[in-house]
Amino acid sequence: MPHGDDLDARFNELVAQIDEEQQRRMRAAAVKGAKEQRRTDRLQRRSGLSERQAAPRRRIGRAWIAMAVITGLIAAAGVVVTFRPDLLTPSGAVPEEPAPKDAVIAAPSGEVSPSPVENPGDDQADGGGEEPASPFAGSPAEKYADGVAGFVMPEAKALGGLSKKDVAKGLKRTRELLAAAFLDKKTLMGGRPSAFIKLLDPDLREWFLDDLRKKNKKKDAAAFVVQFAKGTADFSTDVIKVHGRVKLGTFKERGRRGAEVKLNHLVVYAVHRPDQPDATIRVVTHPIGGMRLYREAGRLVVWPVKWGNDSTPARCDTHDGFIHPEYDDTPRSTVAPTGAPTDPYELREDNPKGCATSQPT
Repeated sequence: MPHGDDLDARFNELVAQIDEEQQRRMRAAAVKGAKEQRRTDRLQRRSGLSERQAAPRRRIGRAWIAMAVITGLIAAAGVVVTFRPDLLTPSGAVPEEPAPKDAVIAAPSGEVSPSPVENPGDDQADGGGEEPASPFAGSPAEKYADGVAGFVMPEAKALGGLSKKDVAKGLKRTRELLAAAFLDKKTLMGGRPSAFIKLLDPDLREWFLDDLRKKNKKKDAAAFVVQFAKGTADFSTDVIKVHGRVKLGTFKERGRRGAEVKLNHLVVYAVHRPDQPDATIRVVTHPIGGMRLYREAGRLVVWPVKWGNDSTPARCDTHDGFIHPEYDDTPRSTVAPTGAPTDPYELREDNPKGCATSQPT
């Protein structure tokens, strides 16, 4: 075996055979490799999803709004990777998400938390200024549109006895309602859904407000919006990813006719426990529903029908209409999910009933 001095001499001979340009390229490749490895490590720390094989999918519920009579048909709250709010009225305070003994739950402010800041020492050491890895990287959501840009409406045309102008107005209001229901930060953090309420038809608004005031009863109104239980989540980024499809057709029912807008979307949120930005997870919600556009008493009516959504991963043992995210260190739900794991990024035509098992997000 060669001695240390012999190895050093041989190494120097080899280096001498490499010209200055080749050495520069080799150093650059080494630095790039180190940066990519740090980026991968940060992404794995932030996603925290590789270890969990199945997550609970919680079904929140679906509100069926008839034209003449408003009827709430809420599916039993099921969970496991698809949390579909069964819209049960909370009795008293909303239960907070269980956390490890050393976890600190801060009172939510209702504002979006800034993105976690990586250790500056990592990038300063090599003189770089890398952007933090996206919490959506490595998932289908990475390619989804940002925010309201994901709610793409079809081209307006005269349908169901409505003019092209009326259909265009109805599609615009539909898009505004989607943004208020699934992107409004105050609503998402468990606050009063004021933005959504203001956009509702006056007749439906009255019912919606009455339903919110109910005590110890089912709240059908909860199926219309997405809300995280207070004290369970903060946003890891201002970006919310949206993907889906919208179909425009006609309807005729009970003497009314008009245009019908069928909605099927995935909305993906990057959240973490309050004060624990390193524990970021992706919560995938799957809102499904429709809008009916028609004229009545000389005015255009925009009326939601059959709205409902599910969320993954979320606890299965809560029944307050709010999402309780299931983090990697969350104690398992007292209610176990059922069925074979489903793909949370699949745009199904309907949500699973009850609490179902889902693949990781």
